[in-house]
Amino acid sequence: MNISTKRRPLQCILAGLVLFGCLGAVGCQSDISGQTLPSPWYITDDVQYFAPGPEFKLAKEAAAMKAQAAEDALQNR
Repeated sequence: MNISTKRRPLQCILAGLVLFGCLGAVGCQSDISGQTLPSPWYITDDVQYFAPGPEFKLAKEAAAMKAQAAEDALQNR
């Protein structure tokens, strides 16, 4: 039994610990039991802000339809 065969188990354990440490440091979003959990670095992520828009998205179309209905009512009188 030479010295390189004695070091092999120690090298495997050390490589496993390094791999486990790298996987723990990656930090990715995960889905557990239907919950989407953030990565460990979610606090440093840039914030995406979407300004609030109108509650009714089709306001212009509704106004145009109302104006058309009023115009039709005037023509049919």
